[in-house]
Amino acid sequence: MASTSLDNQYPIEGRLSNDNENKKTRRLSLNEPQDHLYYHDDSSEQEIVTGVAKVQATNAVWGKTSRAFLFTGIALSCYIYSLDGVTTWQYLSYATSAVLEHSVSGTISTANAIIIAVGKPLMAKLADVVGRAETFIIVTVLYVVGYIVIASANNVGTIAGGQVIYSFGYTGLQMLQQIVIADMTNLRWRGLVTGLVSAPFIINNFVSAEIAEGVLPNWRWGYAMFAILVPVALAPIIVTLLWAQWKARKMNKIHYSRPPVSKATGRAIVDGLLEMDFIGLLLIAASLALILLPLGLAPKAVRGWKTPSMIGMIVVGAVLFPITLIYEWKGPRKPVIPMRWLKRGPILGACLIGFFDFVSFYLQYTYLYSYVYVTQSWSYRDLTYFSATQSLALTIFGILGGFIMYATQRFKWMMFTGLLIRLLGVGLMIKARSATGNLAELVSCQVLQGLGGGFAAIALQVSAQAAVTQVDVATVTAMVLLITEIGNSVGSAAAAGIWSTEMPKALAAHVPTTNATLLAQLYGSITDIALYPPTDPIRLGAIAAYQSVMYKLVLGAVIVAIFPPIFCAVLTKDIKLTRAQNAVDNKDLAGRPIDADSVDERTSSERGVETSEAHGASRV
Repeated sequence: MASTSLDNQYPIEGRLSNDNENKKTRRLSLNEPQDHLYYHDDSSEQEIVTGVAKVQATNAVWGKTSRAFLFTGIALSCYIYSLDGVTTWQYLSYATSAVLEHSVSGTISTANAIIIAVGKPLMAKLADVVGRAETFIIVTVLYVVGYIVIASANNVGTIAGGQVIYSFGYTGLQMLQQIVIADMTNLRWRGLVTGLVSAPFIINNFVSAEIAEGVLPNWRWGYAMFAILVPVALAPIIVTLLWAQWKARKMNKIHYSRPPVSKATGRAIVDGLLEMDFIGLLLIAASLALILLPLGLAPKAVRGWKTPSMIGMIVVGAVLFPITLIYEWKGPRKPVIPMRWLKRGPILGACLIGFFDFVSFYLQYTYLYSYVYVTQSWSYRDLTYFSATQSLALTIFGILGGFIMYATQRFKWMMFTGLLIRLLGVGLMIKARSATGNLAELVSCQVLQGLGGGFAAIALQVSAQAAVTQVDVATVTAMVLLITEIGNSVGSAAAAGIWSTEMPKALAAHVPTTNATLLAQLYGSITDIALYPPTDPIRLGAIAAYQSVMYKLVLGAVIVAIFPPIFCAVLTKDIKLTRAQNAVDNKDLAGRPIDADSVDERTSSERGVETSEAHGASRV
C-alpha cells in the first residue's frame, strides 16, 4: 500500500508584499515544472509547540556517533514494524476460525482500519505536543497490552478488543517513523530514505514464511512473541531520543513555554485534548464506525438490514458525517483536517490518490488470503510467500523509486506511471482469480500491483510534505495518512459487506448439500473447508463459491483503481526536489534560507558543459 503545486482550478496563495501585482493570485499551467511553492501560512499555525521545539533543539546536539545510534534505532524500529506487518495479519483468520467466527474477520479488519486511520493524527499531535521519544514510549505500551489481550483471548470479542489496542500502537509506530524521517531529511533525500527504511520487508517476507510455518498451528504464540520483541526493538531509539533531549536541555537549547505550575491539572488535560483536536477525532471515528461497521454486521443479524440497530447506526452515522466536516472547518483552533490545506493541489491530490488506492487495494485483499487458502493446496510456507509477494515488490520498487527521485529530482510522472501499472495489475486479477491452478497469473498480478504501488507511494508523501513548512509536517503527514486509511476502512467494510452477503448464497448454490449446519460451518471456518480433499465435491463447490464472490470484489477494485491516475495528472505538480526541507519557505534542515546557488542540484558534468559553453562564448 501506503504526494507540487495547484493546477489551474486551484489558485496558489501568493506571499504578501506591498506590490499590488504580487498580491494577485498566481496560476500555473497544468504541467509546468516548479522549484518552489507559493503558499502563505497563518501565523497561528507557525506556533512552536513542545514536541517541535524539542526536535529543533536536538538538531544542535547530533554528532557522528549519536546520529549513528539514532539511525540504528530507526532501523530496528522499521525492522520490528515490518516483521509484525508481514506475520501477525495472517493469524487473524486462524484466531477467528478457532472460535468459529471467520466471517467476522472482515468486520474486525474494518474496525482496525478505522483505529489506524484516526490514530495517525492522534499520534502526530502527541508527537508535536509531548515529544517524539515520549510518544514512542506510549506506542510501546499499546503494542504490548494489545498483543497480550489477543494472545489470551477465548472469544471473538476479546480478539477484537486486543486488535483495537494494538492498532493504536501499530499506527503510532508507522506515524513516528515517517515524522522522524521528515525531521531529518531534505526533499531530495526523503523519498530515497523512506524507501530504504522499508528494506526490512525484503528480508522479513522470507523470514515470515518460516515463522508462520511454525507458529500458525499455535497462533497465540505468534501474537505473544511480539509483546516481548517490540519493547526490545524500540528501546534504542527511545533511549537515543531521550538522551538528545536531555543534552539539548543541558545546553539550554530547548525553548518553549510551559504552563504555570499553579495551573489546574484538569485544565491542563483539557488544553492538551483541545491541542490534539480530540473532539474532531472522536467525531471522525464515530461517523466512520457507524457507517461502515454495519456493512459487515448486518448480514449476520437476525433480521439482516431490517434490524433496527443497523438502520439506526447508518442514519446516525450519515447525519454525523457532515457535522464532522463542519466542525473541522469552523470549530477547533488546530483541526486534525485543516480545510484550507485541501485548497492546495499537492495535498488534495495526495489525499484523493491515497484514499481511492486503498479502497481498491482492500476490496480485493481483505479476503485474498482466505481465497487462496481454500482454492489452492499450498503449505503454510507457500501461502505466506504468496501473501508477501506484493509487499516485497512494493519495497523493492519503492527503493528504486527513491533512487529515481534522487537522480531526476522530480517525481510526478513516475507516480503517474506507477498508478497506471497498479491499475493493470488489479485488472488482470479478474482473470487470475479464476485460474485456480495457475500460480504464475496470481503472482504476476501481485508483482505488478507492487511495482506500481512502490513508485506511487514513495512520491505521494513527499508531494504533500513539500507543501507545508516544518512546523506542520507531522500534521499534514497525519492528515494524508488519515484520509488514506479511511480508504482502508471503506475498502475493508465494502469487502466485508459483499462477503457476508454473497458468500452464504454462493455456498448454497455451489456446494452439493442442503445441510444448513454444514453450510454454516463452511462459511464460518476456512480450515474446515481445507479438511476436504481438492477433488471432493464439497471442496470443489466451496472453490466455485469463493471464485464467484472474489470476482465481485476484484471488479469493484478495478473500477475504483481508475481514479488515482486521473487525480495525479490533474492535481499534482512536478516540483524540483532540492536540499530544502520543504518547498514553501525554501529553508534547509537547520532553518537557513537556501539561495539560488545552493539550490543548483545539477550534476558536475552538466555544470561543466555549461561552463565550457560560457567560456566559448566569451572567446567569441
